[in-house]
Amino acid sequence: MPSAAVLESLSRARAIANYAERQGVSLSAISRRPSTSHMGAALADAILQSGLNYHAVVRPRVDRILTVYPEAAIVSGLRNILKGRGASEFLNWRHSTKITRFVCLVALLEADGVECVVDLRSWLGRRCARDQLLELHGIGPKTYDYICCLVGMDHIAVDRHVRTFANEAGVLISAYDELQVAVSFAADLLGLARRDFDAWIWHRFSRPMTSPAQYELF
Repeated sequence: MPSAAVLESLSRARAIANYAERQGVSLSAISRRPSTSHMGAALADAILQSGLNYHAVVRPRVDRILTVYPEAAIVSGLRNILKGRGASEFLNWRHSTKITRFVCLVALLEADGVECVVDLRSWLGRRCARDQLLELHGIGPKTYDYICCLVGMDHIAVDRHVRTFANEAGVLISAYDELQVAVSFAADLLGLARRDFDAWIWHRFSRPMTSPAQYELF
């Protein structure tokens, strides 16, 4: 018999799923959320996204990296760029906090032998990977889950949009892990990949919806 905690999570998940259905999730053209094969772009996206406007600030920088630095698709190529040009130029960013965070993340992955996105997916699946990332200053559980989403793993990255959506559904949870479980179960109940449901929620708040079918996943 399921424990009380599991039953509570399922009850919360049903509330979120029902609310998503009322908001038209079943009418939306939800396609598979794309993933990236470019390490430099993925890591830059993960570090820059916190606290910034994605469309105006982060996405243009990620697109620039994809165009200007194809050799940064692997960690060794990225490290050569950072040694030659510096992280500030690579990210097109001046504030030292995110630059330092990015350099530390790259160093961690390089030390663990992560070279490409396939390696990164395997590394993220290790029990110790999440703890290693959380030990880096400024990287929290949301960034870990966000990186997982970027490379094609099926996670919910709990951000302010996910919290707001859950609150609107009547689910008030402050603990990150508990809310992630509830929203993950909601995606399961809806028959959606968790990362796709995450993207649908994100688009609902970050971009006005003019018709139920006009969701373009990033």
